[in-house]
Amino acid sequence: MSFLPRRLICAALLGAPLLMSACAPDANQFPPACPGTALLGPTADVAIYRPGTKGQDLTALMLAGRMETIQGKCQPGEKKGTVAATVVVGAVLTRGPAMPGNEARVPIFIAVTQGDRILDKRIYAVDAVFPSNVDRVTVSTPPVNMVLPVTPTKSAAAYVIMAGFQLTRDQLAANRARGAQ
Repeated sequence: MSFLPRRLICAALLGAPLLMSACAPDANQFPPACPGTALLGPTADVAIYRPGTKGQDLTALMLAGRMETIQGKCQPGEKKGTVAATVVVGAVLTRGPAMPGNEARVPIFIAVTQGDRILDKRIYAVDAVFPSNVDRVTVSTPPVNMVLPVTPTKSAAAYVIMAGFQLTRDQLAANRARGAQ
């Protein structure tokens, strides 16, 4: 190797950290505040019974589920005055004795709130496949990306991202009757 190419390589290697540091956030800059997260108590459980059955007989139970996790992370948004948040919601589903087949689809909602106001709510279908001889599986939503507006006086901490099962009125009433908060 001749002397000139070796010098160029050395110069490039020495200059690389300086170029990389131009892409990084300021050393004195804190990451943005993130919104709070919560699983909405009355919607954290779901029980789906065979259509046409009266009451909640265990032999008519097709599927039961419990919300387990809501995880998120955030970073400065691409546009000034925004924070980009990514959320994944996880649940455990149990196959009941009346479930036909080994596949189920369960609706889960993710909502952004500020105080008592719901600013946005989306419903996502989560699919579950129960392998043979397995009655319990863990499922999660794909990463859900949200862009939240922020100002110098209102950070992303002013928002709460909530999740739960998208229940029917009867399912919600049954959860509330059981004392789900």
